[in-house]
Amino acid sequence: MEYMKQYEEWLSNQYFDEDTKQELRNIINDKKEIEDRFYKNLEFGTAGLRGVIAAGTNRINIYTVRRATFGLANYILKNTSKEDANRGVVIAHDNRHMSREFCIETANTLAACGIKAYIFDSLRTTPELSFAVRSLNCIAGVVITASHNPPEYNGYKVYWEDGAQVMPHIADAITNEINSIEDYSLIPTINEENKSLIVMLDEIQDTNFIEAVKSQVIRQDVITNVGKEFKIVYTPLCGTGNVPIRRALKEVGFENIIVVEEEEQPDSNFAGIEYPNPEEAKALNRGIQLAKENESDLVIATDPDCDRVGIAVRTSLGEYELLTGNQIGGMLTNYIIEGLKETNKLKDDSVLIKTIVTSEFGADIARENDIEVMNVLTGFKFIGEKIKSFEETNKNSYLFGYEESYGYLVGTHARDKDGVVAAILISEMAAYYYSKGMSLYEGLQELYKKYGYFKEKTISLTLKGIDGLAKIQEIIKYFRENEIDEVNNVSIIEKKDYKDGIDGLPKSNVLKYFLNDGSWIAIRPSGTEPKLKFYIAVKGNDEDESDSKINGIEDSINKILNKIGII
Repeated sequence: MEYMKQYEEWLSNQYFDEDTKQELRNIINDKKEIEDRFYKNLEFGTAGLRGVIAAGTNRINIYTVRRATFGLANYILKNTSKEDANRGVVIAHDNRHMSREFCIETANTLAACGIKAYIFDSLRTTPELSFAVRSLNCIAGVVITASHNPPEYNGYKVYWEDGAQVMPHIADAITNEINSIEDYSLIPTINEENKSLIVMLDEIQDTNFIEAVKSQVIRQDVITNVGKEFKIVYTPLCGTGNVPIRRALKEVGFENIIVVEEEEQPDSNFAGIEYPNPEEAKALNRGIQLAKENESDLVIATDPDCDRVGIAVRTSLGEYELLTGNQIGGMLTNYIIEGLKETNKLKDDSVLIKTIVTSEFGADIARENDIEVMNVLTGFKFIGEKIKSFEETNKNSYLFGYEESYGYLVGTHARDKDGVVAAILISEMAAYYYSKGMSLYEGLQELYKKYGYFKEKTISLTLKGIDGLAKIQEIIKYFRENEIDEVNNVSIIEKKDYKDGIDGLPKSNVLKYFLNDGSWIAIRPSGTEPKLKFYIAVKGNDEDESDSKINGIEDSINKILNKIGII
């Protein structure tokens, strides 16, 4: 059994430290655990690594981080000029267990390979890392984070010189370099000679990033008029957003900010929150309770690396309603368009960019305003790629980009979703409605009356380990190979299989069904978690009709899964 050979190698090789070996000795009688830790190498996916922190080749630890970094370094040295390689790599990290240690290991390995490594003095947001890649003119960037995963996870994301996560062809090439590294002990280590290649960044980077964010404000007069009275509850969910978001909100004029005390400071265990994900209603529980106590107008939550934003808004009845990523994105689309029109700053060649699993709410609003809409694959790097293309060709102007999973980018200072700028624009938008005597929720209902009642639901099947991976492949294979004529008694008028590289997009393991009533269903495996996701999107004349469509489609999907023995 190959995995046992790997296990024994880690136990016997003097390269691995004693604590690691003791951890592995503790599982010597657990063959299933040994298999799961060593049956494969932790995969370098579409942009990097993500896994449980533990010893083993299929876990994230200082050794797998060194290996990934050595592969990245080899790619840079082999595929870029000496001048480009000398531009260096900037590294940031969040508040997770081992994040600082992995950051230092990454810097040490890069320096040992002769590549300059810029690091921050403490945790920083993912969007600031994206900004810093371009600000410092680096060839690449790395951020140590597992985003919104549970506390036992960490990750390693790679960015390229444009500030976006590496595109598939670069990720594949880096993967090949990593896979060629079989002997961990051959990875170079830092010495006194190359320590000088590690450069500590100062607060100038932070200020430059905040100024770039503040420049995206559209209606400063609104903030000036109501910023003192408009109440915001904010929670960074124990992550990186606390300092930059509070600073940016204050500097643009929001003075009434209340922070959730239990979730204010960095905490690797996230104050007991199982999933520090603003997509999860539970993650906003403390924030909503605090908002009720203070009669606040808006609740904002950012995930640990501060690239996603979730919100709850106060209704006229004093209750708090959670908005989805699709709802927030659609409202921001409308707000940005109307605000730019007011100031004659809306460009004729403006383009809205969204992913193929994002609803048509924002897209319909954009098209109604004669603005082009572009669809890209899931992954914000594809939005970043479009921004780069616009700049190179001067053919289009970037208006706004977002995805249903609570990621938004206003402006082009970053090339990844940015929770800092999103928090500022959402606050501004809510303050605008407040100045009109309306809540954000009432503003949403107003848009629904005009454009139709859009509703979405995502079904996530978590299927871990070897068996889980096999089940995910089995489900997708079934849907790919079997004809499905109708769902919820509504005929399917088109099926798109993105593995064929259709609609001018790269190949991707995604299926999408379009129904005769305007609804659609998409199926895709998560690129970062052991999950298979079903996306359902409908449009109705009112909430009851949309709910009925959602429930009917979900029932149909569950019947199919039951038929093939998955649930």
